[in-house]
Order: sequence, then C-alpha cells, then structure tokens
Amino acid sequence: MFQVQILGTSSAIPTVSRFPSSQVVTINDRHHLIDCGEGTQMQLLRYKVRLSRLDAIFISHLHGDHILGLPGLLNTLSLYERSNPLKLFAPSALKGVLDTIFSQTHSYLCYELEFIPTEDFQPGEVAYARKNFEVKILPLEHRVFCRGFHFQEVNKKPKFNFYKAKSLGIPNNYFSLLKQGNSITLENGLMVKPEEVHFEPDPPLSFAYCSDTRYSEELIEYIRYTRLLYHEATFLHELKSRAEETCHSTALEAGKIASQAEVRQLILGHYSARYRDLTPLLKEARSVFPQTALAKEGHVFKLKDFL
Repeated sequence: MFQVQILGTSSAIPTVSRFPSSQVVTINDRHHLIDCGEGTQMQLLRYKVRLSRLDAIFISHLHGDHILGLPGLLNTLSLYERSNPLKLFAPSALKGVLDTIFSQTHSYLCYELEFIPTEDFQPGEVAYARKNFEVKILPLEHRVFCRGFHFQEVNKKPKFNFYKAKSLGIPNNYFSLLKQGNSITLENGLMVKPEEVHFEPDPPLSFAYCSDTRYSEELIEYIRYTRLLYHEATFLHELKSRAEETCHSTALEAGKIASQAEVRQLILGHYSARYRDLTPLLKEARSVFPQTALAKEGHVFKLKDFL
C-alpha cells in the first residue's frame, strides 16, 4: 500500500471547512506525517489514523500553519505512553522552539524524539531510507528556509510468471526458490534462472510534496516522472504579483510545473482563505495540465490508481 491522505489544505488562515497544512503518507501500513498545522491531531482522530504506526514526521518550514499542531501531537503521543523512537525531520530552529514549549509547560516526552535538521541535506539527497522506500529532500523557494519531500519505492521485486514456469515443466515445489531469486536444476538436468520466470518489476511509485514555494523551474529535475505531485496553489494567476510578493505559487504555475516535470497526477493545495469556491483554481491548473485534482480534507489518493 502506498497512499496519501489529506488532513489540511488551507494556507495561513483556516476556514470552517479547511484545516492548515498536513498530510499522511502511508506505505505498507506505516504512517509518515508531513507538516502539522493547527488541528492536525483532531484530523488524525477523525480519519482513524493509528498513531502507534507513526514512524516519522517531516516539517517543511517554520511558519505557524505548518507547525502549530506539532507540540500538542508530540505531547499526546507521550500521554499514550509511546515507547518507540520517533524521527522528526525539520529546520534546525524547531528544536529550540519545542524545547522551550516543553520546558515552560512542564511537558516531558516518554519516548525518544530523534531530531534530524533538514539543513544537513542537499537537494536530491536521501534523508530517510527504509527497506522498500526512501525520502529525498526537495529544494523550495519561500520567505524562510523550506524543503519539500520526495517519497519513492526502492528495491521492487519482479513478479513471478506462473504460466512461464508451468510451460517449462517446473514443479510447484520449486516456485518458492525461484521467487526468492534462486536458480534451480530440474531432474532432467535443465537449469532455470529466476529471471527466466519473472516479469520486469513495476515502475516504482513516487510522491512529491511541494509546500510553500514560488514558481521555480529548479524543482523540475528533482520530481520528473513522479507518479503523484502535491504542489501548492495559494492564488489564482490574476494575483500573480501577490504570489511573487509572498513567495507562493498560482494554480496556473502549479500546472506548468507538473506539465514540465511530466508527472502522472497533480493535486493542488494550500488555498488562500479568500477562495470559498475552489473550482476556478482547478480549472486554471487544468488549462495547462488536465490530470489535476483538488486536495480536500479526508481524501485519500492511492498511487496505484495513477497509471
């Protein structure tokens, strides 16, 4: 399983129906939280995201709409008596913020919070690696230090070709050895290598999270051919000057980035509170990149759906 669930889509100011930025990336039943705006843990409860399966948190930058829910969430995990260590990838200054909050509120974590500064990584460098996926750092251009995150499957195994194996007369009891990548020798002396009875692995699934950033073509080489791209679209293009002033992107610019990077699917988010109806944002992005959808609270995007 590789999916992204949207928890919050609003920019600086929440609305009645939109929470500040936050998403959960789930890979093989393990959760990874990206950004943690105000109300994130309420959304986690609402959508029944099991906190016991949370392995890491990734914070793009230190604006309030991306971090103000974090102290409360970390404290809740401690009240739940979490024992497993938790990795936190974030700009280095966040550690001092958290230390001050916990000290002044007499809150103490009962688990290890492993803080990893995102300044330690160059764009394109792997910051977090697991057996079946890795997370690379993306360069974003905002008013403060800001980084995006690129999740991608690695070490994908080829699929076993049952019909090819049967056509070669291979008994079923040899299948497990071939699936594990071993060569076998049949009783008639025929040697069969595993690649002879395997399909090529499926292309790796990938997801790129590009939060607050001005339009930047530097990003394209880092996200090219990504299966699912989340790119902020704070404004309509008629407010391009405002977007440039605040180091944000328009919906049209998000569509241009998706088109140039040749991604499969684009989802928009980080909407200005001035927009009650998001349809114009969607139409604007689709004018240059038709495979665009709106991020909405609670919606789940399954990467295998975007072929």
